[in-house]
Amino acid sequence: MGINKVKIGKKVPEFDLESTGEKTVKLSQLKGKNIIIYFYPKDSTPGCTIEAQNFRDNIRKFSSLNTLILGVSRDTIISHEKFKKNQKLPFDLLSDYDEKLCKIFDVMKEKNMYGKKFIGIERSTFLIDKKGVLRNEWRKVKVKEHVNDVLQTIKKLK
Repeated sequence: MGINKVKIGKKVPEFDLESTGEKTVKLSQLKGKNIIIYFYPKDSTPGCTIEAQNFRDNIRKFSSLNTLILGVSRDTIISHEKFKKNQKLPFDLLSDYDEKLCKIFDVMKEKNMYGKKFIGIERSTFLIDKKGVLRNEWRKVKVKEHVNDVLQTIKKLK
């Protein structure tokens, strides 16, 4: 049986992942809120730090739109807790060390850094509505204006 991959306009498959704050986050427990799941390559790297700070700095706007933010990478919970504390992130980070959620969202891609090819997380963001339906996806994200694009899209959901 293949992996159920997400599609815009379809319900996102149930998942549960270990989270910062000694929790397990389950999609079914988040119904009634919009959810932003953003996948990023690695804790405490320059682009990932800026992206996390941009979500952090706009948390009130997201909250006013009934939207929860979750960051996901393959880093350990210990690494996530340190990153969350250092950046004062007001949202949880999920550890997808076995790439279960990465595969559902199809974010594992071949990358090339300094001439070396490897498989890693392609920076991507997904908007899930209050009923658990995928409403939008941003792939190959450029960090600069990304959070504003996400906020504009959520506003159009109302």
